[in-house]
Amino acid sequence: MTTGEHFPHQADAALVVARDDEGLVALLSADFPRHGGEYLFLPGGKREEGESPENCARRELREEAGLTAVQLCPLGAYAITLGSAARVHLFEARGLSLGPQELTPSERDFKLSWWTMAGALDAAADGRFLLPAGPLALLLADRGGRPLGV
Repeated sequence: MTTGEHFPHQADAALVVARDDEGLVALLSADFPRHGGEYLFLPGGKREEGESPENCARRELREEAGLTAVQLCPLGAYAITLGSAARVHLFEARGLSLGPQELTPSERDFKLSWWTMAGALDAAADGRFLLPAGPLALLLADRGGRPLGV
């Protein structure tokens, strides 16, 4: 295993598994031509300077999915790459309210859809997620926030 490149300016990020009262999961999708097609992902993104991981998660959830949450439960924080100290902070959101998405021009094609947890995990197993943090967050949320192996 190699540590890859060093990314000194890489920022922490937050990612959210948002579940409605029936347990359905909010997933976003968009086309990523550079990677060969459409992929699923969870709401999330980079932390802004001075922003806590929780506030980042709440902001990204509101902007990308149009959702606000009463509860935000941490699922863990993991290194983004071996060559960087940046971490991705995973959360589960409950008590959701739906409003308008606040998409930037680069996010204008983000489509929100609602999936069963089983369907979302099947999509992850089928390789429909481009980045690994989303499937990990789904697995942790499905286990009630318990670490794997417990």
